[in-house]
Amino acid sequence: MILRRALVAGIALLAGGIAFCGLSAHSQGTPGPIAPKPGDTVQKAPENTIRVKVAEVNVPVAVHDANGELVLDLQQRDFHVLDNGFEQKIDTFDLGTEPLSAVLVFENSSRIAPLLPAVQKSAILFTQTMIGPSGDAAVLGYDDSVQNLMPFTADHDKIEKTIANLKAGNSGARLYDTMSTAVSLLRERPANRRRVMVVVAEASDTGSEIKLGAVLRDAQLSNIVIYSVGLSTTAAQLRSPPSQSGPISANPPGTFGMPPIPGTAQTPTSEQQQREGNIDVLALAVWVVQHATAVVKDRPLEVATVATGGMYESTFRDRSIEKAIDEIGAELNAQYTLTYHPNNSDSSGFHEIKVTVDRPGVKVRTRPGYYVGEK
Repeated sequence: MILRRALVAGIALLAGGIAFCGLSAHSQGTPGPIAPKPGDTVQKAPENTIRVKVAEVNVPVAVHDANGELVLDLQQRDFHVLDNGFEQKIDTFDLGTEPLSAVLVFENSSRIAPLLPAVQKSAILFTQTMIGPSGDAAVLGYDDSVQNLMPFTADHDKIEKTIANLKAGNSGARLYDTMSTAVSLLRERPANRRRVMVVVAEASDTGSEIKLGAVLRDAQLSNIVIYSVGLSTTAAQLRSPPSQSGPISANPPGTFGMPPIPGTAQTPTSEQQQREGNIDVLALAVWVVQHATAVVKDRPLEVATVATGGMYESTFRDRSIEKAIDEIGAELNAQYTLTYHPNNSDSSGFHEIKVTVDRPGVKVRTRPGYYVGEK
């Protein structure tokens, strides 16, 4: 069990954006307005457009020094928040002391079944390093269906037992539908609690009815930060018994069918990543929130964490799962959380958030913004 003593990055953002799409009425085949019947009252159209306003924005922030260590001695006066370029008055300031409510989401499809023992062994880390003595948690599982495994409880033994009893299911992976269920559960938690979703899964979705962008808009509205531990199907396959089924490779074992990229070491994962090219996850996260109905194929777990101000930890070996949980837990206990009431909340569309601190040589990580829709 790896319990990291040094606190890691307190993260970014949880800003409460609002995610409602503008609705317009359009009539086809009607040549003009329908005349009212005699005696009917003619109702005037509203003079002003009504827009959804954001009452409060929560922004979790992580600050690191030049060595990558977390900076923990900043005061409220050291922070400056810009919302679409407008300076905001910081109303409340906290450093990891507010109680936590978390929904733990676990993929238990047959595709990652060989990795489940490693996840089960890490059960105690979720309660000790993430939830803490004042927190509570609910547990969801998913394959081709969403499974409500445990309602919210502060009983650490129940939480650990539920995780330790995860069972492999079918081959489906309704990731986005399960994340949407988690948002619904967290929305009902008290407003004075930090709301967190932790997803332990492969970065893949099959069969969900809900799109990722819609999930992220709802998460913003409910001030939810998403963290994720990315499981590897490659690692799962390495732990599976040898299979005789499937096509025979045209290349000898341990070789590749294409020449290496010049100047690089050739491995299965490096080949895929380098040939697909680098992706600007931050830009993709903003685009996904703006286009809530679009299909997301690239790095959905990373997009979810960046869009909500969380942290993504990839894994390959069993002990990396433990390390990833420890990293996330450390950050959850070392977050700066800034709250403000935006002075420009009547502006619809995407609101960019920018946080700076009055200290040279540090790096600030926060959520890129939030979405306000017209109503």
